[in-house]
Amino acid sequence: MKNWRLRLHRVIFQSDTRAGRAFDIALLISILLSVLVVMLDSVASVRERYGEELYFLEWFFTLLFTVEYMLRLLAVSRPARYSASFFGVVDLIAIVPTYLSLALPESRYLLVVRVLRLLRIFRIFKLAEYLAQADVITRALRAAMPKITVFLFAVGTSTVIIGSLMYVIEGQENGFTSIPQSVYWAIVTLTTVGYGDISPQTPVGQTLAALVMILGYGIIAVPTGIVTVELTRATPRQAMATVCPACGKEGHDRDASFCKFCGGKL
Repeated sequence: MKNWRLRLHRVIFQSDTRAGRAFDIALLISILLSVLVVMLDSVASVRERYGEELYFLEWFFTLLFTVEYMLRLLAVSRPARYSASFFGVVDLIAIVPTYLSLALPESRYLLVVRVLRLLRIFRIFKLAEYLAQADVITRALRAAMPKITVFLFAVGTSTVIIGSLMYVIEGQENGFTSIPQSVYWAIVTLTTVGYGDISPQTPVGQTLAALVMILGYGIIAVPTGIVTVELTRATPRQAMATVCPACGKEGHDRDASFCKFCGGKL
């Protein structure tokens, strides 16, 4: 790698130097400010008063991030590999909506995706242990996916049956104008959201609704329990703070009965 590219790589991709850390902190501040600009622009009263200033700032940050993205490609020896990586894709979609807004004005609000770039904070501030915990959660979710898929299939089937029953019981005169509309009510009720835009009027329908509400509380606990079990399995055994009475050392496993350093009884 050429000297200039190496120096550029150290500044942009490494935070163990003063210049690299300053670059990363400035980048994080710019990301936060750019997201704030997009959010303020969505407020009608603010947009009417400061629309031109917000528009200028939006383009300023977009051009700034565009230059930064190009520098990142220049700083690596394999630009195609970086552009296809997670952060490379995030960096790209963080600037595309502004250019897309020239044809589709409303697409500029998609710029809030820039908040994903804040994930670099874990690398910048050396929060590796948090990334390790994120890996534990990812492995737990992957392990729980088959069970949750079966569970969601069962819930989906139940909502179709319940919605169809409610359509037959209540009918169009009570707001259940179709089976899809009734299935929507079943989903809202089963998940205990309860918008209230559709509600049963007959005693039989209200009885069914009450049963669905009670069933909803039990259903909520199922995926929570599945994920909790998988999290327990995916979490590595933590070391105990027990001090060996013989040698005074710590760091024993939870199920240890003897010290792994001197063999003394714990």
